[in-house]
Amino acid sequence: MTLCEDHAVSTPNTPAGRRVGRPRAQERPADGPEPREELLAVAAELFTTRGYTATSTRSIAERAGLRQASLYHYFDGKEAILADLLEGTVRPSLELAAGLVSRTEASPEARLWALCHSDATLLCAGPHNLGALYLLPEVGTERFADFHRLRAELKSAYTGLLATTEPGAHLTPEELALRADLLFGLTESVILIRRAGPGHDPDALAGATADAALRVAGVPQRALARLRREGLGLLAARV
Repeated sequence: MTLCEDHAVSTPNTPAGRRVGRPRAQERPADGPEPREELLAVAAELFTTRGYTATSTRSIAERAGLRQASLYHYFDGKEAILADLLEGTVRPSLELAAGLVSRTEASPEARLWALCHSDATLLCAGPHNLGALYLLPEVGTERFADFHRLRAELKSAYTGLLATTEPGAHLTPEELALRADLLFGLTESVILIRRAGPGHDPDALAGATADAALRVAGVPQRALARLRREGLGLLAARV
């Protein structure tokens, strides 16, 4: 047993299912967020305001109302917290992309619009600009291989949808790869737009990004309104 482990024990005065162990630094409301989720929320705020390097595990734990040792019950260190936050900016879009593949009754262009809109919303609508953490030099290390794998899978989903569109079907493999790079980069550009101007309305920014993505894909301007309506319908159905 290490000093950082919390072990649940049964006592006559302890409600069933309640974890007891190392005492928390502060009392926590029974209906509050789970400690792990609160640690992630606190880290997201500190990483994006103070900076990753300037944030210690101690400061994260204290802000979350925990002792520093208790943090290690949930994460093995600061890099693990960052990895979890980064992966959380990709997984929802990857899950949506998997669902969109099966919606063959909808046009490929509308499905691509829906993916771009949802992905841009995820990156620009949260309380903190987590996408800005992509630019950290630490993220280039092997520790974040899972994040890069998920991001590559998401980019592959963009490429697959693009290839099934009417304009995409006429591209050579090299042209398709380049167009997919442009689409993916355009969607992620909301990260820098948000950093430069945090006052943008997230829904308006996501909609404009999805519209622009279809234009990059080669969809004519006259088709955008129809495809936008179709894409919004897909998202409303919670694909």
